[in-house]
Amino acid sequence: MGTREQIVEAIERGKTAGETGEEPTACPYPVDSILMRAWVKGYAPARRRAREGDRAE
Repeated sequence: MGTREQIVEAIERGKTAGETGEEPTACPYPVDSILMRAWVKGYAPARRRAREGDRAE
């Protein structure tokens, strides 16, 4: 299990990946890792917002 700091970092890295339009497969963490789950937690809403922003333009 990751430390609190690692989890926060994973969320931030996921958020950045989502905002920049990276594919979900860009996640650097193993599938069975809590850090992967944290990365997705940051990625999903950021990617959704980025896509909505693309449609607004």
